[in-house]
Amino acid sequence: MNGFPDSAPGRVLAFAAHPDDIDFGAAGTLAAWAAQGTEISYCILTSGDAGGFEAGGREDIIARRNAEQREAADIVGAGEIHFLGERDGFLSVNHEVVGKAVALIRRVRPDVVLSMHPERNWSRIQASHPDHLACGEIVTRAVYPAVENPFAYPELEEAGLHAYKVPWLVFYGAPRERENHAVDITEEVQTKLEAIRVHASQHPDLAGMESAVRSFLQENARRHGLPEGTSAEVFHVVGVNTPATIAGF
Repeated sequence: MNGFPDSAPGRVLAFAAHPDDIDFGAAGTLAAWAAQGTEISYCILTSGDAGGFEAGGREDIIARRNAEQREAADIVGAGEIHFLGERDGFLSVNHEVVGKAVALIRRVRPDVVLSMHPERNWSRIQASHPDHLACGEIVTRAVYPAVENPFAYPELEEAGLHAYKVPWLVFYGAPRERENHAVDITEEVQTKLEAIRVHASQHPDLAGMESAVRSFLQENARRHGLPEGTSAEVFHVVGVNTPATIAGF
């Protein structure tokens, strides 16, 4: 048991490498939480400029993908979206980007930080785009120890963004051996698919994509022992500062 609460969290900050990542990874769970009153914010680390299928300049695809993400977030019930605008395909784990994540986490002060996973998934390598892995590492470094260390990024303290202890770090897109939490999203599947469909610039075969997503969610449920016919999103839950946490161990 990971100890993650059954009740919806009060505030969630969800990180992704690209527009559409959150919707594939966690839109059902986020929609269920939003319906229960959770305040949800997104942070998209790259501009998504390497996506799409049309030749030519990239400014149009950046604007389109940002708009798609805003529309999808509205469907899920998320509020504020922060676009950091890093170059798609070149996301780097460095102190500048980690500092931006630290600043945002300190500003939002979420109960749950949601992120892509920093470990490569060899059974489904498409989940392990280098930007996805970088997103996971950036967020992990931000959550511990930087966010809760008042001497890390002292300029943030001076700006009033004070140290904060994140209770829970929850990863989506985890390798199967890391999965320790499944959420029944049977009632939210249509909402999840509606959010994914919005990202039409990335999916030339929407019908095929939808069929694959349905099968994937049902397989998640079977693998985690949920009743036949249900659908699930699966996560790697890490308690960072919880009642069971022993600081420094």
